[in-house]
Amino acid sequence: MNKINKLFEEQKKTGRKLLSLYFCAGCPTLEGTGNVIKTLQRRGIDMIEVGIPFSDPLADGPVIQTAGTIALKNGMTLTRLFEQLREIKDEVTIPLVMMGYLNVIMHYGIERFCQSCVECGASGAIIPDLPFNDYLEIVKPIADRYDLRIIMMITPETSEERIRFIDDHTDGFIYMVSSASITGAQKSFDEAKQEYFRHINSMNLRNPRMIGFGISNKQTLESAQQNAAGAIIGSKFVTLLSEAQGDADKAMDDLYEALEVMNVER
Repeated sequence: MNKINKLFEEQKKTGRKLLSLYFCAGCPTLEGTGNVIKTLQRRGIDMIEVGIPFSDPLADGPVIQTAGTIALKNGMTLTRLFEQLREIKDEVTIPLVMMGYLNVIMHYGIERFCQSCVECGASGAIIPDLPFNDYLEIVKPIADRYDLRIIMMITPETSEERIRFIDDHTDGFIYMVSSASITGAQKSFDEAKQEYFRHINSMNLRNPRMIGFGISNKQTLESAQQNAAGAIIGSKFVTLLSEAQGDADKAMDDLYEALEVMNVER
């Protein structure tokens, strides 16, 4: 069974809220990818989004844009990233989700990308600028052959009809973006965002949902987890990892402190 599906099946049985982290491969150091992933797994993270650096990341705020620029300057490429992931494949038991923009993946080759994901142990991919029709007609048939989950995003502007259509034609989980803005830490979610969370929760979708964008403290974490299977943290962890100069254990200590949750060791 695909690791993403297995994770959410277990979550549904236990009711335990999940925590997923994003980091940009190649930042702050070129060779740190494997160590970051293994550290996050050991420190209790349930799923990891591995960012593929790109020169023009439209959905990303300044923190992740800067991380991508540093990673590219360090020499990170998709080919090198897959090589790094293959080296640790046998040590990673939690789901890895590749996150990158269509231009990079098209240049690499869609089928080659899906095959490389499977060979390096990745269970899914998020492509923020992938048009849904292109997903249905081109990407999904290829990804399905490799048992790779293509995760789609919804925002507060996504219509209920569109959300149900996405729910009917995807598998794994739905990435529920907390707002229509770019990524970046927020101190709190206002009532409008929380009403959006509650509304989507009331739709009883087939796919589980993870809420991301803006989660950086106890309040935002709890707001997300109350209305979804779990939360995704990106910019906050990227900042802490950079401040710790790539020391993922230090970054995790600081993250757990900011979230006011207990440190976890597997």
